[in-house]
Amino acid sequence: MARIPAVEHSFAACPLPPSPDPSATASTAAGAVDADVAGAVLRTARAVLAERVAQASEIDASFAGELAGRVADFTLDGGKRMRPRLLWWGMRACGAVDAGSTAAALRLGVALELIQTCALIHDDVMDRSRLRRGKPAVHIGLAARAGLSPDSERGSAFGTSAAVLAGDLALAWADDTVAETALPAPVRRRIGAIWRSLRTEMVAGQYLDLHGQATGGSSAARAIRTACLKSALYSVERPLAIGAALADADEHTTAALRSAGRCAGIAFQLRDDLLGVFGDPARTGKPSGDDIREGKPTYLLAVARERAEAAGDEGALAVLGHTVGNADVTEGDLADVRGVFEATGARAHVERKAERLRDHAVRRLGEAVDVDAHGGRQLLGLLRTVSGDPSGFGPATPDDPGGHHSPAAAGVLSAAEGGHVR
Repeated sequence: MARIPAVEHSFAACPLPPSPDPSATASTAAGAVDADVAGAVLRTARAVLAERVAQASEIDASFAGELAGRVADFTLDGGKRMRPRLLWWGMRACGAVDAGSTAAALRLGVALELIQTCALIHDDVMDRSRLRRGKPAVHIGLAARAGLSPDSERGSAFGTSAAVLAGDLALAWADDTVAETALPAPVRRRIGAIWRSLRTEMVAGQYLDLHGQATGGSSAARAIRTACLKSALYSVERPLAIGAALADADEHTTAALRSAGRCAGIAFQLRDDLLGVFGDPARTGKPSGDDIREGKPTYLLAVARERAEAAGDEGALAVLGHTVGNADVTEGDLADVRGVFEATGARAHVERKAERLRDHAVRRLGEAVDVDAHGGRQLLGLLRTVSGDPSGFGPATPDDPGGHHSPAAAGVLSAAEGGHVR
C-alpha cells in the first residue's frame, strides 16, 4: 500500500478565524428571542416536556400516555404565553443579554406555563367547567379517554380525581424545571424566594375565592385581596420580579417594577369584572353574566352591595340577593343586576379605579427602566395591553383561571406602591 505523504500545515499561512466575542454572541441569541418570545418559550417547553414524558414512560406506559402526555399537550396547546413574555421583557428591560440569563429565562418561562396548567386544571374541576380554550376540560377528557361518560357518577368521580393528579403533576414539573435551571447561587436564592411566594399566594387566592363564592359574602377589601393573590401577583408581578432577578436588578428597580406589575394586573382584573357583566359575548368569547350566576365575589359586586347598604336601597339589595349565585337567572334578571351596578355608581367607580391603576403602572415602570430603550418599550406595551389600554399591542388575555376574577379598592394604590403585600 502506498504511503500517504505527510502534509505540513502552516497555521501562520492559514490563520484560524477569530473567536466570536461572547458578549456579541449572547446579544445575538437574546435578539433572536426578542423577535418571537412566545415561540422561543414553546420550543423550550417542547424539549422540557418531552424529557418529562420520557421519564414518566420509564415509570409506567399508561401513566405516561394517559396523564403525563395530557399535561404536556395542555401546556403546549393554546394560551398567550403572557407570563413568560412578562418575565422575558422584565429581564431585558433591566439590561440582561448574557447567554446564561437567556437560557434560564426560557426555562423559567416554561415553569410559569406549567404552574398555570396546574391552576387551570384545578380551577376547571372546582368550577365544574366543561370547556377550556374551546376544548373539553381536562377532567372531562380524562373520563372520556377511560371510556367513561363524564356525566355518570363513576366517570365524573374518575375524571375529577385524575384531573387533580394531572394538576399536581404539572406543579411538580414546574418545581423540577426551576430546580434544574442553571443559575448563579445568589440569583438562585433570589428566584427561589419569589417562586415559593408565587405558589403559596396562588393557592391562598384560590381558597379565598372559593370561600367568598360559598358564603355569598365578600367585602370590597377582601375582594381586592383575593384577586391580588390569585391573579395579579402570580400573573404579572412575580413574573416581572423573576425577570428582574435574572438581570440582577437593584432593590429600587425591582420594587418599582413589582409595583407596576401589581397595578397593571389589578387593572386587568377590574376590566375583566366589567366585561363579565357588561361585555359583548360576540367580542369577549364568554357568556355575559356568568360571574353573577356563579356568585363570584368580585370587587364590582362588593362595591355595588356596600353602596346599596349604605344608601338603604332595599330594592337593589333584593335584586342582588335574588340573582347572585342563582344558576337559573334569566336575561331579565341579569339586566336588573346591570341596572343596580349602574345606579349605585359601582360601574363608574370600577372604571375610574382601573384607569388610575393603569396610569400608575405606566408611571412606576418609567421609574424602574428606560421605556425609550427596546426592552423598556416592549414591556411598556405589554403592561398597557394587560391593563386594558387601547394603545397597547393587542387584547388583554392573560388566560387566568376561570377567565374572569376580581380586584381593586380604596387601599390598593398604596399597597401596590409599596409592593409588599403577599
